[in-house]
Amino acid sequence: MSSYQDVSVVLPSYKPDEKLRGVVCGLIDAGFKDIIVIDDGGGNDYNKYFDEIRDFPEVTVLVHEVNKGKGRALKTAMEYYISNRSGVGIVTADGDGQHVPTDIRACAEKMIQNKSVVLGVRDFSKPEVPPRSKLGNRITSFMFLTSCGLKISDTQTGLRAIPAEYLPVFVDTKGERYEYETNMLLDFGKNNIPFDEVEIQTVYIDENATSHFDPIKDSIRIYKQILKYILSSVGSFVIDIGLFYVLKLILGSVNHATIICTVIARICSSMFNYMFNKKLVFGNNSSSIKTLLKYYALCIPQMLVSAGLVTLVESLSGAEGAGIITLVKVVIDTFLFICSYVIQKKWVFKNN
Repeated sequence: MSSYQDVSVVLPSYKPDEKLRGVVCGLIDAGFKDIIVIDDGGGNDYNKYFDEIRDFPEVTVLVHEVNKGKGRALKTAMEYYISNRSGVGIVTADGDGQHVPTDIRACAEKMIQNKSVVLGVRDFSKPEVPPRSKLGNRITSFMFLTSCGLKISDTQTGLRAIPAEYLPVFVDTKGERYEYETNMLLDFGKNNIPFDEVEIQTVYIDENATSHFDPIKDSIRIYKQILKYILSSVGSFVIDIGLFYVLKLILGSVNHATIICTVIARICSSMFNYMFNKKLVFGNNSSSIKTLLKYYALCIPQMLVSAGLVTLVESLSGAEGAGIITLVKVVIDTFLFICSYVIQKKWVFKNN
């Protein structure tokens, strides 16, 4: 029967300090027999920290001559494991001491028991959690829940136990830097990979000062698809609402004016939205005819729902005036916006 000692620990490390040796020694003392460390091209000034651990028989050091990013470092370790190991899987952890050996062991044991990916999750309600980490996790967790249907307590955790059978999937996951870990989570849903969570200690050293996460650049990489979708939706929203307002002013006294204005505005804005989403948001490579049919199979019911709800509110409330009715439409379409993203991602523009 397998035990946690059959699990390899992966430590990506960029510009480490003396804590790296302490992490390795802690893992060895905890009983781990195979530790794969990746020197992610920090430069000659940091070679001494890797030299300190090379003599341990449990340690293998893989070297990137130049910095390639945490995602690439994890992929390098996975590729090495697939070619050179035959254990039950790996546990990825940070090399700066943020993950304690007992938690790493708990994740490894849970992985063996359930044969699933295991995430070591922190309790973000604790006062010692830095505000940027707390805010970032709450936003990303909300995005995962609403757009992917994945309830993940800690989307930023680097402590992840991965069974060997799933490593080829994650080797092919897109991303080279911090966005890679987010894309790994997205692949849970795409590939029906089961996952569990284990609560771990919340350890922040100097309020996470040693983190190489760039709040601006890496957040853009992580949220790139969602940001592009928002930009696309804002553009089509401006076209849709602008045309609706102008047409409502012109046709305000005509019978069924609200429905007519909604249809004309939505046809124009939807063509812009379709082309933008297909090429720039979801990078879809399927047939244009096939995706166009799917898109309008979503767009037309969404348009009718929008028009119907706006008309219903207008009728029940007795509201009058283009400005008030347009505001009602904004509220309704905001809700439909979230639903549309999920359906477009999972069905309309889903690549095979």
